[in-house]
Amino acid sequence: MTASKKVIPLRSANITEGKSRAPNRSMYYAMGYKEGDFGKPMVGVANGHSTITPCNSGLQKLADAAIAGIEEAGGNAQVFGVPTISDGMAMGTEGMKYSLVSREVISDCIETCVQGQWMDGVVVVGGCDKNMPGGMMGILRANVPAIYVYGGTILPGRWKDQDLNIVSVFEAVGQNAAGKISDQELHDIETHAIPGTGSCGGMYTANTMSSAFEAMGMSLPYSSTMANPHDEKQNSAKESASVLMEAIKNDLKPRDIVTRKSIENAVAVIMATGGSTNAVLHFLAIAHSGGIEWSIDDFERMRKKVPVICDLKPSGRYLAVDLHKAGGIPQVMKVLLNAGLLHGDCMTITGKTIAQTLKDVPDQPPANQDVIRPIDKALYKEGHLAILKGNLSPEGAVAKITGLKNPVITGPARVFDDEQSALKAILDGKIKAGDVMVLRYLGPKGGPGMPEMLAPTGALIGAGLGESVGLITDGRFSGGTWGMVVGHVAPEAAVGGNIALIHEGDAITIDAHTLKLELNVSDEELAKRRKAWVAPAPRYTRGVQAKFAFNASSASKGAVLDLF
Repeated sequence: MTASKKVIPLRSANITEGKSRAPNRSMYYAMGYKEGDFGKPMVGVANGHSTITPCNSGLQKLADAAIAGIEEAGGNAQVFGVPTISDGMAMGTEGMKYSLVSREVISDCIETCVQGQWMDGVVVVGGCDKNMPGGMMGILRANVPAIYVYGGTILPGRWKDQDLNIVSVFEAVGQNAAGKISDQELHDIETHAIPGTGSCGGMYTANTMSSAFEAMGMSLPYSSTMANPHDEKQNSAKESASVLMEAIKNDLKPRDIVTRKSIENAVAVIMATGGSTNAVLHFLAIAHSGGIEWSIDDFERMRKKVPVICDLKPSGRYLAVDLHKAGGIPQVMKVLLNAGLLHGDCMTITGKTIAQTLKDVPDQPPANQDVIRPIDKALYKEGHLAILKGNLSPEGAVAKITGLKNPVITGPARVFDDEQSALKAILDGKIKAGDVMVLRYLGPKGGPGMPEMLAPTGALIGAGLGESVGLITDGRFSGGTWGMVVGHVAPEAAVGGNIALIHEGDAITIDAHTLKLELNVSDEELAKRRKAWVAPAPRYTRGVQAKFAFNASSASKGAVLDLF
């Protein structure tokens, strides 16, 4: 079935009604509006363009294409800006603590502008990691017809006949510190890794979320794996605006599309593609914004039934551009649909169901590639994002378990209360095979802002310790992270979670087979330590960080700010 056509009153019509009509209209005349414009839909374009990061520096052409699409379809485009923080640039600095905060700021901006100006619909154009969940959260809060336009992936860099990406640089730092590559080689990798505009090229957080939005029905087919520099990305942005105008006519709203079943579709694609651990945090927040029942345990339920069928970085071989050439997300979805792992009856922004959208997609991936595998030749029989529980994480923690030969370790704790001292210990050669690093007071409240730990994990990989050193944290990981790592440990240290009670040398067990994260210390000893524990003073007492720390929920609830 397709969405039924009906004539609906425009929300923006209130600007021409009532006693306030003349003052309201006069402000639009100041922007060049004509009399006939007041009967047209007012459609927002939430523009994430900035020159802060290559992820977003190529967005203006997409916003311009969306504006043209809106106007050609008979709408009035109303453009407003949303901010971004570059995770890759902020990584390892105090600025990284603003990354997750920016998710909330972006969602607030979209909700505020759409609702404050009574817009009839909105196109959200974003690139970097938090643009994606922040945009979708704002879309669901406002609940007017909406579509997400992803800025597109970056093309790979090249050096010595090898593809490079942002994670190549972080791992090269570790290789350099371990004496495996020279300073000149590190410099060459650094200067060749990022060739132009677009978001980080593997199945890292931005590409994970864009793929999930396409699977959820909120972006156009094939759009999530297009490269930003390519013309098809602009064409897709214009087509997205045209599709949105039809959705406005049909009153097809986000909460008609984003349901528990469509989130299951999104998570199925995340598992199948080997997506980012951040997707767990963000989809908890997205579901919350849409009033949809969804818990951290639902990810484990989905993991057990959806295999990994795509060989993508960080733990695999290929980039998003390779996935696009192999058939993109529609090909992945068709394989999953045929295996009974997708809900084909879910509605999409085009007015077609998932099954209708995938009707002409081949049943099997192309034979001349190995980016996408058939179900019977999956890389892993179960998904890769495991939810670990135990006395260290009674609310749950997240581990990415693909690419590991043996995802089990018991070793002595090496305890760090900040990221920088942990990174220094790795680069100074003080971390040895068999150690379990503990990075704490880095959660939503403790960081605050739950920063990502790509610098330490990249350094471990570069030093050759990715398989032999464990790392647990109440912070997050980059989508580019892999290895024996566990993040989102909850409750976090700042609220007195057991991760705060670990002493140097304590034995810790990470076991992805049994889904356990255990501190091998008696309950009596833990009780004794708890009595002696003192909560740290807030790191920030004013401004956005203080507000985030005060309001943030547990990572196991999505670290949202409005869970009252």
